[in-house]
Amino acid sequence: MSESPFATSALDEEIARAEVYGLLARLWYAAPDAELLGAFDVAPTEAPAAGAFLEEPWRQLVGAARATDAAAVHAEYDALFGGIGKPEVYLFGSHYLSGFLHDKPLAQLRTDLARLGLAREEAVSESEDHVACLFEVMRYLIGGEDAAVANLAQQQSFFAAHLQPWLPAMCDAVAQHPKARFYAALAGFTRAFAEVETQGFDMLG
Repeated sequence: MSESPFATSALDEEIARAEVYGLLARLWYAAPDAELLGAFDVAPTEAPAAGAFLEEPWRQLVGAARATDAAAVHAEYDALFGGIGKPEVYLFGSHYLSGFLHDKPLAQLRTDLARLGLAREEAVSESEDHVACLFEVMRYLIGGEDAAVANLAQQQSFFAAHLQPWLPAMCDAVAQHPKARFYAALAGFTRAFAEVETQGFDMLG
């Protein structure tokens, strides 16, 4: 786990972005275990520059992690996103983009992933439009070694097509759910991080 979502240089910023995407992917894919929750106990909560946009959402997330335990957050994850049949909150892009799972947005996503040379691992049961899978793709597009794929243009294109249109709605659905505690804080940080990413990509033109 990254010590902090804050960075002090251009290189640090790219490393931090990739690590934040990796952390978000892990937390949205499954409830954090005791070891990961323990990492929040030592995570710094102050940004290098006072008033940083992510500072308060990150502080809220760290506080929520410190206020829960593995059993409680596992029960919360299951209550919100698990269970048999329809979950309380969907974590799949197609649901927000078209109202249906496994719909046209997923087909387009699979086409774009194939173009990037990426595919879902057989061991992964969730479809590729699960928010955690999309965050993992973003982490790869930032930190991958193949410059033809891992570059800002690909990041901007993928984010704009497959995350930006629906991620705020998912975060709002989680944050407003009465059963959400830790995941309400995670939704708040995720939404704020997505806003920073959107602004950064907008500056690229």
